[in-house]
Amino acid sequence: MPCNPKLLLWPEDRDADRRTRDRSESRSAFLPVALSVGACMLSAPVGAAPFDRVARGEQAKVAQSDPPHARRYTLAVPVPPAPRRGRLPRIYGEDARRPLVVIDAGHGGVDPGAISPVDGRREKDVTLRIAQAIRDELVRGGRVRVALTREDDRFLILRERYGIARRLGGDLFISIHCDSVGAGSATGASVYTLSEVASDKESARLAARENKADVIAGVNLAATNADISSILIDLTQRETMNASAGFARLLGREARELVPLKPNFHRMASLMVLKAPDMPSVLFETGYISNPVDAAFIDSDDGRRRIAQSVERAVEVHFARRMATR
Repeated sequence: MPCNPKLLLWPEDRDADRRTRDRSESRSAFLPVALSVGACMLSAPVGAAPFDRVARGEQAKVAQSDPPHARRYTLAVPVPPAPRRGRLPRIYGEDARRPLVVIDAGHGGVDPGAISPVDGRREKDVTLRIAQAIRDELVRGGRVRVALTREDDRFLILRERYGIARRLGGDLFISIHCDSVGAGSATGASVYTLSEVASDKESARLAARENKADVIAGVNLAATNADISSILIDLTQRETMNASAGFARLLGREARELVPLKPNFHRMASLMVLKAPDMPSVLFETGYISNPVDAAFIDSDDGRRRIAQSVERAVEVHFARRMATR
């Protein structure tokens, strides 16, 4: 299709005030971009941020000295300021020598997650209560320190969730979720670890749904990094994936007598929230919020206690093994 040299790519902000602020802050940071009419190719220096929005009223400068067939257009592309880092969450536990477990309550804020068709129960509320119960159980055990990615009803993009854990220096990342199906009576908990290839169709469905959590009201809040797949072949990533799978097996063993599990408890999927390259990470689907029996269990005091005990026991064995192999 023909190129339009008068288009300038600009990231769309969520409100007019922020748009005005960001433009003023980035006024001095512009990247020259060459646009070749014949090939319709846009090139920018390595490290330039991806842009997927079109702004109005910006004119391209035409190099008139070039012949028409080789004419190139120069676009002044603004570089958005680096995201501001907020305050890191509180770490529970006194001894800094103890390993840090980061519990992530899935969804939150404008993203309610799955909603029960029976009583309107929202996944974001259920996962927060479960995450708090796990935190309390781990703190009571006294063998690890604990942090929550969120302690209230706020929205976090997927990269921010494991990003918080990495900035805290986390040794283990556990993302808490509730599963859901549109029809049928699926039941039982399951755990997911990272793989570029889904272990089954249901795992692929889950990855497709959870990875869209960053797209709110049609605005993609976390542009996909084209280089992320290259991280997965790094030796550090491979070791991390093996450690994640080991913890998933431990969780299944410890939860077997306490929590209803799916027969194929450990599954694999390409889940964005698990892509920290240097920190073992699992996504724990505690049960089906779409199933009234499961929902009543995971959102009860007894259910949360059993889930928390399962995680605490698996965490204890996981770090005991790590200490033994050092």
